[in-house]
Amino acid sequence: MTRASGITREAGNTNYRATDVQVRGGMLHTGIWGPEDSAAPTILAVHGVTASHKAWPYLAEALPDVRIIAPDLRGRGRSNGLPAPYGMPSHAEDLAAVLAALTTGPVVVVGHSMGGFVAVVLANMFPERVRSLVLVDGGLPLQVPDGLSDEEIVAAVLGPAAERLKATFPSREVYRSFWRQHPAFSHDWGPLVEAYVDYDLTGEEPELRPSTRYQAMAEDTAELHRGASLLKALDELAVDTEVLRAPRGLLNEPSGLYAPGYLDAWAEKLPDLRIREVPEVNHYTIVMGEAGAAAVAESVRTALAR
Repeated sequence: MTRASGITREAGNTNYRATDVQVRGGMLHTGIWGPEDSAAPTILAVHGVTASHKAWPYLAEALPDVRIIAPDLRGRGRSNGLPAPYGMPSHAEDLAAVLAALTTGPVVVVGHSMGGFVAVVLANMFPERVRSLVLVDGGLPLQVPDGLSDEEIVAAVLGPAAERLKATFPSREVYRSFWRQHPAFSHDWGPLVEAYVDYDLTGEEPELRPSTRYQAMAEDTAELHRGASLLKALDELAVDTEVLRAPRGLLNEPSGLYAPGYLDAWAEKLPDLRIREVPEVNHYTIVMGEAGAAAVAESVRTALAR
């Protein structure tokens, strides 16, 4: 049985509320933005590998008339106490439970980074829940050299983002300063990014730590490269899919997560897939910046109208 707990609201923000949905091993924390009416246009937004549902308020501001359901994935945010196993099929099962509890029909699913991979597997495992996909700088296999160990894959793909999960911070202000210096946010720091950073911390001073469990991140990253679920889902892709590419990477470097032209080869293989580049954004700001969120919102509106 799936069920959702009572709705709670965030002070000062009548557009946002939160609930918890029963999944394997406990409750999956879920944020909701937009209209209260369940008949309103609805999308599911799935965050990245070390993120939380608080990555989506820019998109919520760009889509005020759209109901956005955005869970903290298993092992992240306020869902970080949920047990293993992790991996794309486990996340897909959790998201199917969220949709069963909070919606009545298939929805457009937006997935950022690892959330894109989860979205692809969700569409394959639960096709009745998904009408189309918007994959934001994720969802297609990464270009990683063969023969790497799981830890080497984590280091190659995530680098400092993975190392941050092992660190502790003496205060919230120290953690904010850590993120203010992050190259990805050098021109995009603002109240919504700061709220995302504050939400990320768990524990008490002076032993605060990021809420994403290292085991969850490592298991998920490795599963993308040696698990069968993603390749099966792509081989059987049967819903309209748009992939938005950020030209800059996790550290705002000029080489993005996907090399120029790499995604075009996938579009040739998959007739339901289209590629669109979003100029002047990096892997973070394609969802956590006004310009990036506006581009994602445009794709969502097109998907909802189709």
